[in-house]
Amino acid sequence: MTTTFKSPADLLGSEGRHLGYSEWLEISQERINLFADATGDHQWIHVDPVKAAEGPFGGTIAHGYLTLSLANQFLPEVLQVENFSMGVNYGCEKVRFPAPVPVGSRLRGAGEVISAEEVKGGVQVVVRMTIEIEGADRPACVVDTISRFFP
Repeated sequence: MTTTFKSPADLLGSEGRHLGYSEWLEISQERINLFADATGDHQWIHVDPVKAAEGPFGGTIAHGYLTLSLANQFLPEVLQVENFSMGVNYGCEKVRFPAPVPVGSRLRGAGEVISAEEVKGGVQVVVRMTIEIEGADRPACVVDTISRFFP
C-alpha cells in the first residue's frame, strides 16, 4: 500500500500517520553474497553456509547494513510525494537491529511519519521504517529516515 501526498506541503501536519506496508522481499544467499562483495564484508556468518550452520544463528544471516539498505527500496513503496522538483535522502537517525535475518526470510517495510517541517526551500520528513521479518516477534531493523522534498 502506498500513501500519496499531492505536494511536499501536504506532508506538514502528517505526524503519527501510518503509511502502510511495502511488498514482501525474500532474502537469498545470492543477495547476501553480492552485498558482501560490494562492501568487502565476507564474515562467515554471512557467506559460509556450512560453518554458519554450526554457529549461533543456525545458518547464514543477512548483514545488518544490507537490511538497513532495504529501507531505500521500501520507503518509496509506502510514501509517494507528487508535484516536486527534487527529493533527496538527507540521512538517518536511531538505527537499530533488534533481530537477525536468516537467509530465506521474507522482509517488508512499514512506515510512519515521525515529523514533517519546513526547511529552506522545501519540506523535511522523518519516516520511521520498521523492517519486519515475516513470522518473527521482533523487527530486523528500525530506522528513522530523513528525506527532503523541494517543490
